[in-house]
Amino acid sequence: MSGTGFSRRGWLLFAAMCLLWGVPYLFISVVVESFSPAAMVAGRTLIAAVLLLPFAIRSGALRAAWRHWPWVLAFGLVEMAGPFFLLGHAEQSLPSGLTGLLVATVPLFAALIALGGGDRGVLSPARLIGLLVGFLGVGVVVVGPGVTGGTVDLLAAAEVLLVAVLYATAPFIVARKLGHVPSTGTITLALLFIGVLYLPLTLLTQHQVPTVPSIAALIALGVICTAIAFLAFFALIKEVGPVRAPLFTYVNPVIAIILGAIVLSEPLTPGLLIGFPLVVIGCWFAGTGGRLRPKTTVDAAVDETALELTAEPVPPGEPAARGTAVPPEVRRPDGSPSTE
Repeated sequence: MSGTGFSRRGWLLFAAMCLLWGVPYLFISVVVESFSPAAMVAGRTLIAAVLLLPFAIRSGALRAAWRHWPWVLAFGLVEMAGPFFLLGHAEQSLPSGLTGLLVATVPLFAALIALGGGDRGVLSPARLIGLLVGFLGVGVVVVGPGVTGGTVDLLAAAEVLLVAVLYATAPFIVARKLGHVPSTGTITLALLFIGVLYLPLTLLTQHQVPTVPSIAALIALGVICTAIAFLAFFALIKEVGPVRAPLFTYVNPVIAIILGAIVLSEPLTPGLLIGFPLVVIGCWFAGTGGRLRPKTTVDAAVDETALELTAEPVPPGEPAARGTAVPPEVRRPDGSPSTE
């Protein structure tokens, strides 16, 4: 990695993440046409868990995560169980582009959570203005000219904003309770927990035969937007560092809106076009103060977690490799990370 810019591999990974976590909203919109939200969650998490399981076992990360399963479960409930279900339910009435844009407000809520935890840096002029501008953008999108020619479903919009709050909250659980557990193990075990948890709900709520497009979208959601996305995300952190890696989160809404318009013929209304830049600019300033922050000891620790997926197996009797928590701005966007 260059000290001042992206390498060619870094740019390729950056572009990959822009796409990998920009398309889930399109897939979700197709999946919920014939899958219940609960069935979508179960399918997505179990598919991704099966694919990531060999990496977690090989590195010893799964064994380390199991020792702290209550907090891993809590993380899974906040990061996956709630958000995945709410997104599926909301996209039964909201366009995928609007959903992606609302999820992009994660940095705004993360800044508010940090303020509640005593981080007075959020009150700096640039970050405070960012909060105000970002929420103004959300107001323009939701209350302004409707995305479907009428009014926005306010309940569905509230569900997506709750997703953003959950995505902003989950990394704090990791940082404070799972900081010594390898991230790969935490993610894989959480996916398994949530997948099994949603299986009974799937049997109760799935009343129609899934269509071929919905099945294909569900497989793509689990394989591409969850399992492969996590592999690419850790590779990006390793290549360009944790400070610059999260920048792709500001491109994800663009991908979501463009794909929604092209593939699903979703309208680009004045409210969306005016509110979109306000949300993105507000998130940028609220999360960074308008500039990349200097690398800290926490950031250096995140570089170490990027090596987990390529770590050698842990010999019997030896402790599992230590991992570190990914700070909020690295894990999400969705916003997020997120596992989105």
